[in-house]
Amino acid sequence: MSLFKQIHEIVFHGNGGFSWNTVYDMPIWLRKFTFSQIQKYYDDEKEVNEKAQNNGKTTLMDSSGNVNKSEFNKTAKPITPPTYITKASKK
Repeated sequence: MSLFKQIHEIVFHGNGGFSWNTVYDMPIWLRKFTFSQIQKYYDDEKEVNEKAQNNGKTTLMDSSGNVNKSEFNKTAKPITPPTYITKASKK
């Protein structure tokens, strides 16, 4: 079962670079190497995406979906009333 799962993962995540027969006929050491490299690539990509999403900051929501009030208050900007330009102020 693990052999077929490995073949599937290489063919699927290989983005069209491998056919099923090619992977099945690969030497075992090459198939394991290819599988580990594809796995490493997607693990690294996941880590980069998580870092970009968090941007090294704490999140404003906790794991249950509630707003973290102390962090929200730190990032919230005070509301300032709008300023209007009048004809008299243009002169």
